[in-house]
Amino acid sequence: MGAFIELLIFLGLLATGYFVGQVIERRHYASIRVRERRYRDIMAFPMRFAPNAVAAQDAYLVSGTVVISADYFKTFVAGLRNLIGGNFRAYETLMERARREAILRLKEDARRRGSSLVVCVRFETTTISSGWAPAMEIFAYGTALVPRAMPERAAGSVPPGSVSASLSRG
Repeated sequence: MGAFIELLIFLGLLATGYFVGQVIERRHYASIRVRERRYRDIMAFPMRFAPNAVAAQDAYLVSGTVVISADYFKTFVAGLRNLIGGNFRAYETLMERARREAILRLKEDARRRGSSLVVCVRFETTTISSGWAPAMEIFAYGTALVPRAMPERAAGSVPPGSVSASLSRG
């Protein structure tokens, strides 16, 4: 009888982990999509330097970090997958959510500084814990470029190095 109760508790936890995990994941993806639309004007690139057409900029380090953990169901499925090998699809979606969240937090930091361009974006990952509830940290960082304040120029003149100046010479 005791083993039956333990089995019921296990199955209850598994079902709860599955359904609650699905709801939380759907809500998080919805939140990510809304914020991705809000920050779509901020461009983030892995390239090391800004394009040549970009005017003089001040540079600031910006970052975004997130710690995310797997639910009980994903951990159970990953344990089974570990026995037979193959892709951990449950963890792949977890990592995708974490990466997108870290980028959004990086863009939020860039906007606070007045930037709409982040270059040299990099990611670092760390496993925080292991066992029945593995968690991982994704740290995104990059260089936010903020246009320098230009002194007033004569009406109609175009600052050298600006996108308009490089296009007008072309």
